[in-house]
Amino acid sequence: MRKTLLALLSFFVITTFLFTASASGPVFWRVNTRAEVEKGDAVGVSIADNGTITLAPALAEVFDTKQAYIWSAAADNSGNVYLGTGHEGRVFKVDAAGKGSLLYKTSELDVMALAVDAAGNVYAGTAPDGKVYRITPSGEAKVFFEPKTKFIWSLAFDAQGRLLVGTGDKGIIFRVNPDGSGAPLVNTTQTNITALKVDTAGNIIAGTDPGGMVLRISADGKAFTLFDSAQREIRDLAVGRNGEIYALAMAESAGSGASNAASPSSSASQPMDDGGGVTIVISDVQTIDSPASASSSPSSSASSSGSGSAAKSTLYRVDANGAADTIWESKDAAAFALTLDASGQALIGTGQKGRIYSVTAGEKPSLLAQTSEAQTSRFVRAGNQTYVAASNLGKLFKLGGATAATGTYTSTVREAATTAAWGRISWIGEGGIELQTRSGNTATPDSTWSDWSAAVTNPEGDAIKSPAARFIQWRATLKRGAANSPAPRLREVTVSYLPRNVAPKITSLNFLPPGIALVPLPQPIMDGGGGDAAGGEGAQQITIPPRRVSQRGAVSIQWQAEDRNGDSIEYSVFYRAANSTEFYLLKANFKETYFTVDPNALPDGRYVFKVVATDAPSNPANLALTDEQETESVEVDNTPPTVTADTPRVSGGNAEMMFRASDATSILKRAEYQLDGGAWKSVFPVDGIADSKREEFLVKVALPDARPHVVAFRVFDANSNVGSAQVSVVGK
Repeated sequence: MRKTLLALLSFFVITTFLFTASASGPVFWRVNTRAEVEKGDAVGVSIADNGTITLAPALAEVFDTKQAYIWSAAADNSGNVYLGTGHEGRVFKVDAAGKGSLLYKTSELDVMALAVDAAGNVYAGTAPDGKVYRITPSGEAKVFFEPKTKFIWSLAFDAQGRLLVGTGDKGIIFRVNPDGSGAPLVNTTQTNITALKVDTAGNIIAGTDPGGMVLRISADGKAFTLFDSAQREIRDLAVGRNGEIYALAMAESAGSGASNAASPSSSASQPMDDGGGVTIVISDVQTIDSPASASSSPSSSASSSGSGSAAKSTLYRVDANGAADTIWESKDAAAFALTLDASGQALIGTGQKGRIYSVTAGEKPSLLAQTSEAQTSRFVRAGNQTYVAASNLGKLFKLGGATAATGTYTSTVREAATTAAWGRISWIGEGGIELQTRSGNTATPDSTWSDWSAAVTNPEGDAIKSPAARFIQWRATLKRGAANSPAPRLREVTVSYLPRNVAPKITSLNFLPPGIALVPLPQPIMDGGGGDAAGGEGAQQITIPPRRVSQRGAVSIQWQAEDRNGDSIEYSVFYRAANSTEFYLLKANFKETYFTVDPNALPDGRYVFKVVATDAPSNPANLALTDEQETESVEVDNTPPTVTADTPRVSGGNAEMMFRASDATSILKRAEYQLDGGAWKSVFPVDGIADSKREEFLVKVALPDARPHVVAFRVFDANSNVGSAQVSVVGK
């Protein structure tokens, strides 16, 4: 049965992973690609480059700072982790056992940088009044160095144990001796020194803003631009095993603290005025409309700064000569943190649901883990252990090497457009996997939704037990089994449902001017491939409108209709006399949205027409629905007016003659006369207004001579039928 179903589905593959047997048949929602999977929420699970869901490395909460943001993190040789927070300027200590405590509270708002010396003293760089505090292991603190700059963005120790201080708003790197005496090592043309590292050769590696540069600085303060990126800010740096530099860069719109503090210019900038302030902002949760861009394929090389970049975040790998490769980029995710794990893989922390990506050069990145907070703001390594600092509640997590015992993946909410009858849920995978569903009638799950259903454990699937509704969501729980059992691995989930049929709707119905007929034109031949994204057969059909031609007595109707199910629609046209209630069929079961009444199909009279739309072509007879609309009454008149003329009255060179016109159906619209085949001239009725079925017209002409002359007269009714007469007159 399952093989038959899969064979059937293969005929209807479309780019949105929606499968449909027909517009009104069952819909199959299949999730099996990374772009689709990443739209959901992953807790304790990883998402591979092909969309496969597996258990993630264990991510355990260690300590909650009760602060909004963790801006900085560092570790000492004993395995203690230190966290710098905002906006109360606190420094916390978390020991190797996970016990956390407040180490020191500064007098500034934010602790933007931390470093620890060999003796276990903690150095904290603050903003917006840039100071460096030295905090002893016992918690005693004093101002160690005050460079008279607004911001301390980065701290590191050089090979001789001297403290390097990266500042803003003047882009100066200071070198400070153990006694607290310090001086500028290098004064850059940049506004902010956002990241500092020291490579294996003892060179200082600095990241800047707003130029997005990576600088290499020798011990004597000689700066060399190693790499000029296409982004605004180098957010974080890491040094690889072979001396290569990994630089995590962000675009101007990313909303980092350094970007907001910096000058808007991307070129070398002047120092900011000392009296200025700063607002430190961290981006909120990133919404993924196009998840594939958050895990873009690696590029072979990096762009230069002049070429521009559409990416919001980029990870570059730069060699000793400045040659750079782009190994990850995202148009959606703001990336805040970078580290290299024990195997040399790059880990990137983002503001995209606090997600952590694992990146290897030349391979597609994978979603490694997801925290419970909005941003992953910093990584810190203590010995062989990797810790993750998160923000928007400032918490510290431990990233384990072994996988979690359990993990859950919750899909996006699926809209069925109308109330739907749910079919089955099934999946492809192995190991301990359970699936549940819930449904509701609000776009965002709330208390009015059903509870999660009982777990389905058979991959072949089972009937969905959630109540009929407009929206549905599923949740997968992965469980680690016994030592010899296969690890859980979920590759694909399929949910089937049948949307409730909704009647088609005629949205407009209009007459064309009398005497206009509609003639069909040849229609293009469509590729009979898959259905449209809404499941309809005809939603992608291109229709060329009919051509308008003049035809005496023609009455034409045009309309528009829609069907929310995407069903194919057919139409029928009926008529009745205006003074009757009984309708009669003119034409049945056609697809055109227009109809021209044959001039000779109906006798003269006043009629009402009715258009009936049905979705019967896409539904069983007992489920087909209709809509109908009636027109206003309209005259069908193919008979010209009757025209008679009285005997002319001649006086000298002038003549008068009375023409009388009548029509059985329509009012008389206008009249004209001519003398001896000359130009036609308008004439009004005797009462001055052409507004009835009977009118009299007095025509006066000046006769040029005494020879016989002919006066011709014609009158038009409302349906453009023409009646005429003529008289002979002789001048005196």
